[in-house]
Amino acid sequence: MQCITVRIMSTPILWKIYCMEDAHPGLWKLWFKHQCVTVGYSPEWGCFNTEGKKTKGGRDWIQAKNALSEIQERDKIVAALPERRIGRIGEVIRNDTANDTWDPLVRDTEARHGHMGRRILVRWDLEHSPDDSDLVIQLPEGFVLGRGTLNRIRSTSFEDLQKVAADQANWVGLVGRFGYEKALSDYIALYPHRLEDGLEPYPNEKVRERVFKDSSRLDVLLRDKKGKPVIVECKQDSPTVENIRQLLRYIRRAKEVTREPARGILVHGGALKVDRRAWLQARSHGIRIFQYKLDVDFAPSCG
Repeated sequence: MQCITVRIMSTPILWKIYCMEDAHPGLWKLWFKHQCVTVGYSPEWGCFNTEGKKTKGGRDWIQAKNALSEIQERDKIVAALPERRIGRIGEVIRNDTANDTWDPLVRDTEARHGHMGRRILVRWDLEHSPDDSDLVIQLPEGFVLGRGTLNRIRSTSFEDLQKVAADQANWVGLVGRFGYEKALSDYIALYPHRLEDGLEPYPNEKVRERVFKDSSRLDVLLRDKKGKPVIVECKQDSPTVENIRQLLRYIRRAKEVTREPARGILVHGGALKVDRRAWLQARSHGIRIFQYKLDVDFAPSCG
């Protein structure tokens, strides 16, 4: 008589799988489109060992292989992206790796077997997360998903992770972030009217380039249509309460130099919906918050 082990869990088992966007740009979009996640260890890592050769080892592969053998239908799996982001949380529909098959998601003529061929079919949760694949979720501080390509998450619960995914304050763009805050600052300094009608560079260059006693320095100092100083602070991620406090310190220091009251604008590349504590802090001090979006256009050249 065959003995079948049935796993009964009151809460779903949660797994993390790393999406190698840095090595394969566009991989997350493929996962989203094909409703799957993939592991990139090629067949030489134990998928088709028909010749009896010793397969490759390694701690990460052993950990991933053991996890692949344990993942079952209805488990939850998180697509982890670089920079502490996740794509979505999915429910496992079928674990095709259990059949020892190789079906490459990324075709490459130079690679013998292609890339990302061990598939797990999933159903992405779009009820508690964005339905646009260009939006992903930025994890708050304190959420640790573990190291390695594939591992079980024990540091946080599925319910807590689902709440993070559902919070629009954590929704950020997959692409479109400036590489450095200085690039955004330089752009605003050149085109201040794109931020607010009537803004222009502050006329006194020495004041614009002023370094304070604590070695801090304003990102951008402008003047509005009424002639009042406007301090612009640029952040790559969603604004925090500390970011607002930092801008308030700059406003106080700028007043000491310009001898006139200034107001502040914070420009960020995070989610459109801002953390409520940061929003209330900014509103109480008259600070405006703007999200930037990077839009690149192309046109054919002519000779």
